[in-house]
Amino acid sequence: MSALNRTSVSQHLLAGPPAGTGIVHLGLGNFHRAHEAVYTAKAGDGWGILGVASRSAEVADAMNAQDGLYSVLELSPEGSSISVPGVHTGAIVAASNPAGVVDAIAAEDTRIVSMTVTEHGYCMDPSTHRLALDHPGIVADLSGITPRTVIGQIARALERRAETHGAPITVLNCDNMQSNGNQTRELILEFLRGSKAESWIAENVAFPNSMVDRIVPATTDADRAAAYELLGVRDRSPVPAEPFTMWVMEDRFTAGRPAWERAGAIFSDEVEAYELLKLRLLNGTHSLIAYLGALDGHATIPEARATGFIEAAARAVLEDEYLPTVTLPRDFDVKAYIASLFERWSNDALGHRTQQVGSDGSVKLPQRVPEPALELLKQGVMPEHLALTVAAWLCCVVPLSGFDPGPHARAMVDPARERLGALAAQSRSTEELVRSAIGQVFSTELAESNDFARRVTDYVAVITRDGVRAAAREAARSRTSRPHASPAA
Repeated sequence: MSALNRTSVSQHLLAGPPAGTGIVHLGLGNFHRAHEAVYTAKAGDGWGILGVASRSAEVADAMNAQDGLYSVLELSPEGSSISVPGVHTGAIVAASNPAGVVDAIAAEDTRIVSMTVTEHGYCMDPSTHRLALDHPGIVADLSGITPRTVIGQIARALERRAETHGAPITVLNCDNMQSNGNQTRELILEFLRGSKAESWIAENVAFPNSMVDRIVPATTDADRAAAYELLGVRDRSPVPAEPFTMWVMEDRFTAGRPAWERAGAIFSDEVEAYELLKLRLLNGTHSLIAYLGALDGHATIPEARATGFIEAAARAVLEDEYLPTVTLPRDFDVKAYIASLFERWSNDALGHRTQQVGSDGSVKLPQRVPEPALELLKQGVMPEHLALTVAAWLCCVVPLSGFDPGPHARAMVDPARERLGALAAQSRSTEELVRSAIGQVFSTELAESNDFARRVTDYVAVITRDGVRAAAREAARSRTSRPHASPAA
């Protein structure tokens, strides 16, 4: 069997060998490898990427054994295609080489550090959006040892750049966070409060906001088999992805960048509008599909979306509750965008799992639910399907005694699961649990809305007693009658 190298896959390569490492990317998961890496390859101007895996060495080892190569398998009901980005100069693992991560970011030739570490990788308090200074990782990093958190590693590397060569750099957040560039800058400056590097960062480091979009599920054995059939050689780490891809960012880079626009990236001064559009219409609705689907016994998003009551709930939360709370970018065709979302959620060739989309809800949902919920409550309108979203998430990750949420919900990973379990044990009623969970995970202001907390409590009770379909019917009836809530405090 031939090895995967540039000769064996030459007809599928998107780019020639990179000229050198200009980008250090933190988070060597499937999303980065099917998104930023592909854009960088298609830009065609020689930028190379050093990939940094967080903890697992599996992908890094596979890529290093394959000369930094892997394949991207585009899957759709119409058929499959494959390509090899070919832009990585190597891969390391942060957990086993934290000093190497700082060294790489601090290197003078590094001009961009980008990251896809998911929301919980920033050690941020979701209720305040401030750095969680009591987070064990942040506490350790501030003590002066070699940093192991993403914020600590970037901050210390910037500090070293300021003290040595002083070359400018751009920090490019590619995670689903509102105003992600601004947010990252604040977290890093909070970590470095009082450091001499603060003024240098203000003049030499850019933090552009960005919005990224592509559905990239976990790799399965079927994906490996499909990649082998199309490549003719065995790829230890192929990446499945949908054909759709989108990247919008501010054109603020202090040390140059690849010509990503050649690959279709959009440079815009309306990134925040695109961000909210994606965080709410796509991500928020996606979450509701995942939680309702898991509770109804569906393993994949296409299965869930094809279920009548789930599609109806998805359209209701998107059109009635998320859409009215966003300002659309200029000349944006929202009808076509919504149609594309439901088409993407129907892509059964991807096999995107409800447990994957539903994981980390305690970090994802605070970016999606509180602001639109509060906006509608202040207008005197009860956001029925946002309340249903919160209730369904709670029933998945902290089910009430005697309620079985099913295997797909039980398989969801959530950093707040243990904390929420402790709250459930201490709470004297379901409403007390709901109010505490909303206050600790979402926002105090939302928890103080008696109407919203009671509505979430109602839906938890219905799901637990009568099932998720009954709760969705109740939300649909309430939406049709357009109930009002007392204005939120």
